[in-house]
Amino acid sequence: MESSRNTPDYSVEQKVQILQKLTEAVGFEKFIHKKFPGQKRFSLEGGESLIPALDTLIEKGAQLGIREFVIGMPHRGRLNVLTNILGKSQQVVFSEFEGIAYDDETLLGDVKYHLGFTSQRETRKGHHVRLTLTPNPSHLEAVSPVVEGIVRSRIDQQYQGDEGKIVPVLIHGDASIAGQGLVYEVIQMSGLEAYRTGGTIHLAVNNQLGFTTNYLEGRTSIYCTDVAKTIQSPIFHVNGDDAEAVAFMVEMAVEFRNTFHKDVFIDLLGYRKYGHNEGDEPRFTQPLLYQIIEKHPDPREIYAGKLKEQGIITQETADRIEQSFTDLLEV
Repeated sequence: MESSRNTPDYSVEQKVQILQKLTEAVGFEKFIHKKFPGQKRFSLEGGESLIPALDTLIEKGAQLGIREFVIGMPHRGRLNVLTNILGKSQQVVFSEFEGIAYDDETLLGDVKYHLGFTSQRETRKGHHVRLTLTPNPSHLEAVSPVVEGIVRSRIDQQYQGDEGKIVPVLIHGDASIAGQGLVYEVIQMSGLEAYRTGGTIHLAVNNQLGFTTNYLEGRTSIYCTDVAKTIQSPIFHVNGDDAEAVAFMVEMAVEFRNTFHKDVFIDLLGYRKYGHNEGDEPRFTQPLLYQIIEKHPDPREIYAGKLKEQGIITQETADRIEQSFTDLLEV
């Protein structure tokens, strides 16, 4: 942090890649919003920098020798992570939206937010990485001990005790990480010989809002990640609108994890653009916050503007990247 003055120095290629992943994250949500109006989708809008964060985590982790990531996450952003990180076909996701793949009558209409997926991904440097997103129920954080159990069993049985080959990644909401005792129950076991998994990377996608509750009325502690202090974990607070800072923090987190084999927490500070499941009107309970959010540009727009100022891309390039991804979805 000190040697770089906490400021990343990314190449043009790396910056364009961050913009590409942001474009995919933002474009995917906008496309679903347009094509399936009124449907629940638990959109990632306001926290789209989670996608370049996970992309950076996998690329950097693979360089450090990690061969497998097991991810546990809530509903919010799951479809985005499935398509833009794990490579699940957009066509399959959209058919699930149309109710073709599952009978919504018997499955309460939100089955697509509970599904897991496993894939193999080749990184840009040619490493092969196995990615697993575990299925989970509606009860937030219930997936956390499941992920740790999967990882520990694979460390013991497949990687001969080598904790550097596989990493558990837990994605939390700000309200659930502060409000659910399960989070503490899981992390307090992280250093025990019988349960350790070599350090978990925790990403809290911080909407600054629970279901309808202002964060000041939702917890006593200052930060949603303060539970991490109980095990002396490093905690990085990063502005979700600053895509390069997010990537830089994630690189540091995965380096720390694979060096010291301890848990690391990243507090990704963003917002939630719509209501809890897009069927709610957030202005009823949070009118002032949503007046600000309404006028706020998305992270892709902010980052594309920054790259144009630096002379790295032109408006035409930014438009082309956006259009090519939209065309891909339209197919």
